[in-house]
Amino acid sequence: MEVTVIGVAGGSGSGKSTLVKKLLEAFSGGGNAHGGESEGASVAMLAHDSYYKAHDGMTLDERARLNYDHPGAFDTPMLVDHLKALKRGVPVEQPVYSFTEHNRCAENVVVKPSRVVIVDGILIFENEALREQMDIKVFVDTDADVRLARRIMRDVCDRGRTMESVIEQYLNTVKPMHEEFVEPSKRWADVIIPEGGFNSVAVAMLIENIRSLIRG
Repeated sequence: MEVTVIGVAGGSGSGKSTLVKKLLEAFSGGGNAHGGESEGASVAMLAHDSYYKAHDGMTLDERARLNYDHPGAFDTPMLVDHLKALKRGVPVEQPVYSFTEHNRCAENVVVKPSRVVIVDGILIFENEALREQMDIKVFVDTDADVRLARRIMRDVCDRGRTMESVIEQYLNTVKPMHEEFVEPSKRWADVIIPEGGFNSVAVAMLIENIRSLIRG
């Protein structure tokens, strides 16, 4: 089975996860919060966020102070290995990460090989070895103020954080890491989409593109 890997990158809160969700819904009825695919689906998803490194030897306060927007925060070689395995037709066990505990969970999620694999993450174009696994690279480009507003809503409402902590993290790590690593990685993109999943025209075009790949 020939596998096509589509990378979807962009800043935190850009709308890339919304884009990925709509693509999964179009082809497989949606995935779960950590990736994976529905039975019989033609599309699977691997989230770079699931591959944050484990820090079992640290306290919660110590883990909370780590820089999670730097490339070194991820076990990217594991993600590369998992993509290679899926291309060989071998299922993989994707880690599950807790954003409230800032650590990996004990369980994993099995991701089965599919005709199309979508990789989602802010820094997936920064790593050359990871880029080399992708056939199509999509960058979601959204204004900084919109991204910050969405990040505040997500982290406060969904992850139980205070607004003060979200803004502090944004100023200390998210913004500088975006400027140093995420924004420059846009040059590797094959397609740049303003507003990501909120751009209905672009979503429709991508769905047609993926559909043609599956029929291929």
